[in-house]
Formats: sequence, C-alpha cells, structure tokens
Amino acid sequence: MAQTSTQVKNSASVVQVAVGRWLDTGTVAAFTITTGFKPLYVEVWNVTGASTGLIGVKWFHGMAAASAIKINDEGTSETGITLITTLGITQLSYGFTVGLDTDLNVTSEQISWMAIG
Repeated sequence: MAQTSTQVKNSASVVQVAVGRWLDTGTVAAFTITTGFKPLYVEVWNVTGASTGLIGVKWFHGMAAASAIKINDEGTSETGITLITTLGITQLSYGFTVGLDTDLNVTSEQISWMAIG
C-alpha cells in the first residue's frame, strides 16, 4: 500500500491555511490530515474522477463530526447536493479526518484538500 500526502502551510502569524493532496493506492480507509492547527473550514475534492464528474465535500465550524455538505456532479444536467451525517469530515485540534465516503475516497484516485483555521 502506497500513500502520498503533500501540503503547504503559511505563517502562523496570519490566518492559517493548509492545502495538499492525498493518494492511497492500497485499501481505502478513513485518513487523517495533520495541518498543525484546528481548522474552521475544510474542503475536499476527488480530482481524479473529474473526467466523469466532480465529487467533493465541504465542512465548516459548527457542523457535527463526520458530517459534510456533499457535492456529487456525475456529468449529467443535475448536481446532487446533500448533507451527509456519517463518513464526512471530523475536526481535530491538529487537523481533520476524512471519512470513508466511497464516492470521494477511492483507491488510486487523488484527493485535493484545503483547510482554513
């Protein structure tokens, strides 16, 4: 199983922002991103599947753990936007966890993320 994670963080003296990507070529599971700060807003997108549509989730401070707003555009004329209450984003004091939503978190498909704290 190969996992690749990269990220960029800005100075702690300003609004904290971290961006990165995640690629898991093994068995897909929930994963944790360490940003070094407690995020107030998180956005995660599956960019590999973009040829057939976009899948993404957004989470912001005040939402329940493991929840998110899920955007599922399968390339048709309709885009599905739903509130998920499981397998979404969970805020941590040092980053966040991405749950095992099988539309978003897929083996060998790159996930790009952004966290703002």
